[in-house]
Amino acid sequence: MVRQWILTVLGPDRPGLVEELAATIRACGGNWNESRFQELHGQFAGLVALTVPEDHEESLQAALTDFAHQTGLQVQSAPGNVNEVTGRELTLECVGQDRPGIVQAVSDVFKSLGINVDRMQTAVESAPMSGETLFRAVFDVRIPDTADLQSLESRLAEIGDELMLDVQVDPAG
Repeated sequence: MVRQWILTVLGPDRPGLVEELAATIRACGGNWNESRFQELHGQFAGLVALTVPEDHEESLQAALTDFAHQTGLQVQSAPGNVNEVTGRELTLECVGQDRPGIVQAVSDVFKSLGINVDRMQTAVESAPMSGETLFRAVFDVRIPDTADLQSLESRLAEIGDELMLDVQVDPAG
């Protein structure tokens, strides 16, 4: 039987880390399925979803421990969850002057409506004309079939007014 695993990887960035991690996974019979990696302020940060034969799980865990010691990276693993995720997919984009509390305010609305964040990407950038610092966030979320889309949009509009954010909701995902 094949089991799913999720890895998180964090530590000082350098060339070759992805290849070394891939070789470690492959040497244990694992199959790399999905990943997200990014260099953030000199740190290598990533997530990997993989599958491995059940009888190779212990060797994978040992190999990941060795990999962490050799590379200086922090590596954590957890079994994947195979439950079917339900609900409507939405994409939301928020753009406005950078200030503390934007992610907390938006995610509070999500929590209150039972909305799950599937993916979130944020960045701070310079505004094209003024050069002021802008905060941009893109959320891919899953809204329960029972949730009211109009309620979500009105709550986000309130936050937009409070924090001077432009909030766009794309129901098509």
